Amino acid sequence: MKIVVDLNRCQGYAQCAFLAPRVFELHGEEALMYTPQPPGEQRERVLRAAAACPVQAILVEDRAEAGAEEDGEGRVPGGEGRSGVH
Repeated sequence: MKIVVDLNRCQGYAQCAFLAPRVFELHGEEALMYTPQPPGEQRERVLRAAAACPVQAILVEDRAEAGAEEDGEGRVPGGEGRSGVH
């Protein structure tokens, strides 16, 4: 599973952080941090979070449906493996 948040659309509503807190975190009023390749056990939460986004800013490429294995967490603020929205 791979996640991409459209930086131009995200408005910081934080519905994703509420529904999938291990994948999405709101820092301050506008900075969203997220794990672009979350572990497989977060799949359902991520799909619900993407569906709940009021501005549809979350794109999910679900490799599990294609039969591929998911990668690990890789949560690094502002660096490789973790993406931020400001």
